Amino acid sequence: TDARLALFTHIVVVLIASFLSSLGYEFTFLQILAGIIVLLTNVDTREWTRFFYSMLFIFLTYSLSFLGLSLIQEGDIISIDWTVYSWIFLNVLFTLLAIPLVPLLERFFGFTSAITLVELSDMNRPLLRDLSLKAPGTWQHSLQVANLSEAAARKIGANHLLVKVAALYHDIGKMLNPEYFIENQSGKNPHNDLSDLESAKMIISHVTEGEKIAKKARLPKLLIDFIRTHHGTTRTEYFYRNFVKDHPDMEVDEADFRYPGPRPRTKEETILMIADSIEAACKSLKNPTEQDLSDLINKIIAGKITHGQLEESEMTFEELELCRNVFKTVMKSVHHVRIEYPDEKQAETKE
Repeated sequence: TDARLALFTHIVVVLIASFLSSLGYEFTFLQILAGIIVLLTNVDTREWTRFFYSMLFIFLTYSLSFLGLSLIQEGDIISIDWTVYSWIFLNVLFTLLAIPLVPLLERFFGFTSAITLVELSDMNRPLLRDLSLKAPGTWQHSLQVANLSEAAARKIGANHLLVKVAALYHDIGKMLNPEYFIENQSGKNPHNDLSDLESAKMIISHVTEGEKIAKKARLPKLLIDFIRTHHGTTRTEYFYRNFVKDHPDMEVDEADFRYPGPRPRTKEETILMIADSIEAACKSLKNPTEQDLSDLINKIIAGKITHGQLEESEMTFEELELCRNVFKTVMKSVHHVRIEYPDEKQAETKE
C-alpha cells in the first residue's frame, strides 16, 4: 500500500491498542513515532540491507524516545529503568517476523507484494520459459519493453518493479500462435492465407488468450490488468485499412478490428502501452537517425492522445513529457544512433 494509507492504518491500530492498555501516553507516542520512522526510511522487504537498516532506525527511535521521556519523568539518568531496553530490542527483533508473514498475508487479502513480483520476474518461471522457447521474437520484444518501461517509471517515480514484471508477461498470449506475429516470422507470412478480418481477430486474440493463460497460471490480478490494457481499445490499423480499401462499398464495423480494452488507468499501465508501441514501431526503421526516432516516438504518443487512449490515465502531461524524453534516450541507445557529420562539400562551403 502507499505510505498515506499505511500511516493511517498504523495510527488507528496504535490508538486501539492504547485504549486496551494501561501504559499511558508514552506508549502511544513511542509507537506512532516508530511507525513514522519506518515510513521515512522507505523500507523495502526485497533488500535485506535496507530492511536491517530500518530495524536499526526503529531501535534508535525507541531508545532515544524512551530515554527522553524517562529523563522528563524521573529527572535524572540514575533512576531510569534500563531493563526496558531489553524489551525494546526484542520488539525490534520480532519485527523480522514480517518477512515470512508478507507472502501469507498477501495471499489472504489479495495484495501483490514486491517479494512476489521479484519471484515472478525469475526467467525460469514456467510461463516465461515457455514464452522464450515458443515465441523467441516476442520474448526479446518483451525484454526490450521491460527495460524501456522500467526506465520511464523510475523517471516519474512510478512502480518500476511492477511495470518491468508486467512487461515480461504482457504478450504471453502470443505463445498459442507465435508465427502470426512478425517478430517470430522467418519465412512465409501465414496472414497471406487469411482475410483481413481473420488476421485482425488472430492478432487481437493474443490479449484475450493471454488473459486466460494468466488466470490459469494464477498470476496476480494486478499483472492481468496489464495484459488487458496494453493495447487499450486501439484498432489493428493495418488490417482495418486494408479491409476498407478492399471493400469500399461495405459498411465496416470497427468493433471487429478493435482490441477489447479497457484503456490504461494507472501510470504504470500507461507507460507499458506506450513503450510497447514504441519498441515495436522503432524496429521497422532501417538505420534510423536521431531525428527519425524522435519523430516516430512523437507520432506514436500523439496518436495515443488523439485516439483517446490516455483519457482515463492518472498520468499528467508533465510526467508524459518526462517519459517521452526517456523513451527517446533509450531508443537512441538501442539503435546506436551516431552523430551525423556533414559531407565534404558542405564542410568546404562552411569553411
